[in-house]
This record gives sequence, C-alpha cells and structure tokens, in this order.
Amino acid sequence: MAETTGKDTRENNVLITVSCGTNNPNRSVRALHLAQVAHSMGKNVSIFLLDEAVYLARKGVADNLRAPTGDVADDLIAYLQEFEVPIYACAPCAKTRQIKEEDLAEGFQLAPASKMWELACQSTTISL
Repeated sequence: MAETTGKDTRENNVLITVSCGTNNPNRSVRALHLAQVAHSMGKNVSIFLLDEAVYLARKGVADNLRAPTGDVADDLIAYLQEFEVPIYACAPCAKTRQIKEEDLAEGFQLAPASKMWELACQSTTISL
C-alpha cells in the first residue's frame, strides 16, 4: 500500500473484510468482486478474511465457488493474485479451523487481528 496521509489515505485505500465463505457464496464471492472492481479503479486494496471466510484461503476451496450472478471466486482470486492484492486470513480463525500456513493458496497469508486494525485505520472499510 502506498504511504499517504490525511484524507487521501481513506480515499485511496480500501479494506474489504469478509466473514462468510462457502456457507454464503453470494456474499463471499461478492467481496472478491468488489475488491477486483476497487483495484481496477486504481484503489489500494486489501482483503481480510474472518471466521468462515478463512476457508477461502485454503488451496482448492474457491475453485468451484460461484455467486448467483455467475461470478466465480477462482477467477476473481486469480485476478487479485496477478496484481498482488494482499489477502489476509485471520490467524486465530484459521487455527481454530485447522488451517495452517502450508494449506494456503498462493497470495494468501495468515495475520493477527492487529493487522486488520492497522489496515482499517488507514482505509475505507467495507464489511461483508
């Protein structure tokens, strides 16, 4: 993320937090879609996965996850990976669900809640 100060920070940085995964494909895929749209508009985007959404970080889970709109999670994740959009998975949430660092798909990383707060304080935040 580019370092900026004041009003510019919140206008240019976007944090998308999502707490649902395969249990609600519409919302979880929509979060990835919104991240792609924001990035394509030139925003500095980060994604933070919480609760059930951490399953999206596991290799292969998003391969066939589709929203009713036809958007496919795997295609959206491929875009985000290509442009190195940071995707964080809550470390305690992942640990509770027995997801380890080696289980993560490319471009995903485990992070503590403090990382989410750090990003949120510098960003416009959307929560799904």
